[in-house]
Amino acid sequence: MKSKVYLAPIPENTHHARQAALVKVLGALRPAMQYEEGALVPIKLTIGDSACVHHMSPELVKLVVEIIRAQGARPFLFDTSVIYQGSRQNAVDHMNLAYKKGFHEAAVGAPFIVADGLLGHDGREFEINAAHIKTIRVPSFVGILENLVVLSHATGHIFSGYAGAIKNVAMGMSCRPTKQVQHSSLKPSIAEETCTACGACIRSCPVKAIAFGGRKKAVIDPKACIGCGECLCACRFNAVLVNWDEEMDVFCARMVEAAAGILARFKKKVFITFAYEITQECDCISTKDDKLISPDIGILASQDPLALDKATTDLMKDTLGFLKGHQAYRGMLEYAQQAGLGSLEYEIVKI
Repeated sequence: MKSKVYLAPIPENTHHARQAALVKVLGALRPAMQYEEGALVPIKLTIGDSACVHHMSPELVKLVVEIIRAQGARPFLFDTSVIYQGSRQNAVDHMNLAYKKGFHEAAVGAPFIVADGLLGHDGREFEINAAHIKTIRVPSFVGILENLVVLSHATGHIFSGYAGAIKNVAMGMSCRPTKQVQHSSLKPSIAEETCTACGACIRSCPVKAIAFGGRKKAVIDPKACIGCGECLCACRFNAVLVNWDEEMDVFCARMVEAAAGILARFKKKVFITFAYEITQECDCISTKDDKLISPDIGILASQDPLALDKATTDLMKDTLGFLKGHQAYRGMLEYAQQAGLGSLEYEIVKI
């Protein structure tokens, strides 16, 4: 059976047109967005890093919040900390950036929280025993709350080629150690020039794989290291380096496994993708000067994240040839169907 994917085209690149399109999408989703009075409803979104300007606007997010609040439910916005250098490595900087960009209760009608705690470490672990990932650490409300709304901005991605709903869940709903595992099977290392010898990484390592070396700097023993990412969370000086060198298909497979492990723990899920201003880089690193790889499509939504991602990529017109050069996402979508994330067969419902 084909999954329904709702599409509200945006005839012109204006804020009014985007609002009108989202209102149509929310109307079509109304049967799937029924919540009990008092229910906590997490809304996953990404505000982008400090230089990003193409992320979804707080005004559009407010429309989603209002639909939920009108039913007496209690929505909240959330994201998690990142593993690269930037303004979202910890909850304090992340929340300050969110407020600066207008993602706060006074403007949107719901609070913004960083769901994996101060340093991206707080959460609970689940065994998923997938081919590439055995356990995931995720925000503690996963497996407790029944509802989930995922708002994604469609973009390109340097590794997978495309970033949408699946990537938003896999990376955006994982604690920093699980982000590290998804990005690389290679073990982290220490940058001597930035290491301050504070010892935080040594104290955090569960297998005692880190010690001070001859130059009074921390050193990771790669044979003893289990790649858990605890040191990444503990270091406050960007001295723990992530090895980004990984095969793209393995990276994509890990994202699928993490997303499947997370989404399996929610009963009611809705996914909305904002497919306009589609930059070649994801919102983590895109800037106002980033190239757009496709004309605007509109706002799409589904209860099936795989069908939503497949429909979005099928509708994208690759004007720069970016997707053709980054084909890993095709294998990612096929693997997602095998992992039970949804269906590659879909029906577009224009609204």
